[in-house]
Amino acid sequence: MTPRTTLNPTALLFDMDGTLVDSTAVVERTWRRFARRHGLDAEEILATAHGRRTGETVARYAPPGTDAAAETARLVAEEVADVDGIVPVPGAAGLLSALPAGTWAVVTSAGRELTHRRMAAAGLPVPEVLVSADDVTEGKPSPEGYLAAAAALGVDPARTVVFEDAEAGLRAARASGATPVVIGGHDGPAAQGLTRVRDLREVTVRRTASGVLDVTLHRAPAPAA
Repeated sequence: MTPRTTLNPTALLFDMDGTLVDSTAVVERTWRRFARRHGLDAEEILATAHGRRTGETVARYAPPGTDAAAETARLVAEEVADVDGIVPVPGAAGLLSALPAGTWAVVTSAGRELTHRRMAAAGLPVPEVLVSADDVTEGKPSPEGYLAAAAALGVDPARTVVFEDAEAGLRAARASGATPVVIGGHDGPAAQGLTRVRDLREVTVRRTASGVLDVTLHRAPAPAA
């Protein structure tokens, strides 16, 4: 029998890329072009870029003398224009459609325009509460975005469940006081000891009479050592 975990938060907070939307193809194309332009190791960049704001990755890897603001703007424009291959993470559409209004938010390292483009390309709704890269001073792993989302929903961060697939996002979720759940196979330090599901088909939600959410996680096994 598949093991189950039941949680009773007042709200659910979702990362976007890799959690609700599979944008892997676009992300890889974009960062590989960046790496070629500057003679950089694309694999090294891709290993650390996920879950972080574009400008922070540019600042980390761009060679001295690079106009980081211009390069960031170029990358963002490329990503906004490229939706080829973007699909919803399995189970995302069904889960979001089952959530009552005002009980969920998206907290993403993508900008607001890019978020709308990718959610639309994947056929997913954008919630009333969206905290994007444009809305925070510090990106993940800072908890700022998750704290802002909880505040906007009017809930205690400790009464939220965060769904994340990347190291930076899981660190942010932990720091916010939320209960993090790992989506997919990420097994970095921040994922250790956390409940995980393969994708959102393994998550079911109903609202109880008391107003809290009854969230059942049909838990996936941890990755093999």
